[in-house]
Amino acid sequence: MPLEKSLPLVGQGIPPCWEHGLVIVSLLYKVTRKLLSIPLVVLRSETAKDAELLVLRHENATLRRQLTGPVRYEPADRFWLAALSGLVDRRRWREVFPVTPGTLLAWHRRFIARKWDHTAHRRTRRPPTRAARTKLVVRLARDNPRWGHRRIHGELVTLSHRIAPSTVWQILHDADIDPAPRRSGPPGESS
Repeated sequence: MPLEKSLPLVGQGIPPCWEHGLVIVSLLYKVTRKLLSIPLVVLRSETAKDAELLVLRHENATLRRQLTGPVRYEPADRFWLAALSGLVDRRRWREVFPVTPGTLLAWHRRFIARKWDHTAHRRTRRPPTRAARTKLVVRLARDNPRWGHRRIHGELVTLSHRIAPSTVWQILHDADIDPAPRRSGPPGESS
């Protein structure tokens, strides 16, 4: 099985090996916002002008990278635009930024929410079925060809195996066994 398929996706399609990178990006985002907010106390108007210039330069660099097709902002682009949005008066966001104020706020919320999200600790897929249980399902199906996945599931429950009917169906399907074999009706009827 390739490594890509064995890694469960976390959050919004992010492999777990990138979790540390997201923590670093989150930390850099916070530090950058703090550093960019220091000049606000001293010179608001000069800082706002410099921030607008930085936003425009960053937008220009982003657009140069993507001369063909629609503009797609990478996470680093979203990071900088969201960080610089704190330095520009909100009434001027529509004039300065290449995206709507709602988009800027959404990006900012996403960066902040990652700290409290805890999606990295949740399982996104069901645990794999043990090989012995898979062999038992396939053996029951081969020994009893008229049984469907529901009947096999019932027999497994009787034998104290906790397994979902959909898992039995998937095991049979993967083993190229019909999960729900068709049966003929009572004698004398045609199907």
